Amino acid sequence: MSKRADHSRARSSSLKIALDEIEHDPKHHLVGALAPKRLLANVESGTSTPVPAHEVAESSFWNDLITVGWIQRPSSAAKLLVLPVLLAFNWSIAAPKHENFWLNIFLITNKRPDSPDGIPYYAKSYWDIAFVAYYIVFFSWFRETLGGYILIPLARRWGIRRPSKLDRIVEQGYAVVYFTASGSLGLWTMYAYLPTWYFRTEHAWIGYPHWEMPGTLKLYYLLQTAYWLQQFLLLLMGVEKRRRDFYELVAHHIVTLWMVIWSYLMNMTRTGNIIFLTMDWSDVFLSLSKCFNYLQMERTKSVAFAWFTAFWTYSRHYLNFWILYSHWYEFDLIDEDKRVWSPADGLWMPWWMKHQMFFALFALQLLNIFWYYLIWRILLRAVFSSTLDDDRSDDEDDEPAPKGKRD
Repeated sequence: MSKRADHSRARSSSLKIALDEIEHDPKHHLVGALAPKRLLANVESGTSTPVPAHEVAESSFWNDLITVGWIQRPSSAAKLLVLPVLLAFNWSIAAPKHENFWLNIFLITNKRPDSPDGIPYYAKSYWDIAFVAYYIVFFSWFRETLGGYILIPLARRWGIRRPSKLDRIVEQGYAVVYFTASGSLGLWTMYAYLPTWYFRTEHAWIGYPHWEMPGTLKLYYLLQTAYWLQQFLLLLMGVEKRRRDFYELVAHHIVTLWMVIWSYLMNMTRTGNIIFLTMDWSDVFLSLSKCFNYLQMERTKSVAFAWFTAFWTYSRHYLNFWILYSHWYEFDLIDEDKRVWSPADGLWMPWWMKHQMFFALFALQLLNIFWYYLIWRILLRAVFSSTLDDDRSDDEDDEPAPKGKRD
């Protein structure tokens, strides 16, 4: 066997270990809360027994309703989702001439009567709270259903058997699906309905306040809120196995929720759309590389990780530096009489808000730079080192590559 072949395999092995470090080493936890770790079915004598989410024991619907068990059981979540739909259907038959308020639970509300033809515009509404609550349940159902009926069977056909690795396939596969859908909706909204295409940041300030928004933008914002609240709920309930970076994950969730909720309230949804687009797509490529890593698809995994690194560089640094520039220098594009604190009039932009928003984003950029340093350190070690110590905490997850499944 040639030395060149040995060196090639050593580099491939090094890259596999490097990607594994990202998953298992808290210092390399780049995706934060986008993927819940392990669902715990029971805790006895202080020992947690991880059970794949799709194998959690069934319970009565009323017990799941009281204990929030529906977050792990898709059958109970499905009943909660169907109930308002049935009530809305019955109301449309029993009282067709009256407003069907049941629809407000699962459809966006407060459409503006003066919307331009073909582009319905919406404003905020107290019904948005019910909408977000409904889709917290929806995301719980969707994740477990996607895992149990699609991702788990596919992984088993590929030769994956260990419950812990099956759970990780579900986590990262769900992340790929969610962030691809979310990123696509956000990108389409910017392209089709907003003057900010393609990242023309000056239009985030011109014409403020933007308290009316295209329907797809309102849908995008409320779904983002529901998704991150559902992730935060998993942490608070202790459903996930607590890792050493637990408090960092909590902080990540809080900052994310602060950004999406506060920008929605302040009528800064155009800026929020820009920022979320820079974050979502890099997570898609990272989760893809993790999935390929679990399936032991060496070359495909390496290509996905390279795309992730390139896209992270562009979106989380180049575009984010431009966003920082916009917050510091383009803030004054807001009309002077609108730069006041008057929530009743939809105005939340006094002079000091410029500094608050800038330094919050600057702190986020510092965190991205730290992660970027780790990405390149791991990548360079994988490329130029023939060996790399594997100090993972989950060595028991390794299993032989399925025959005929390597690419």
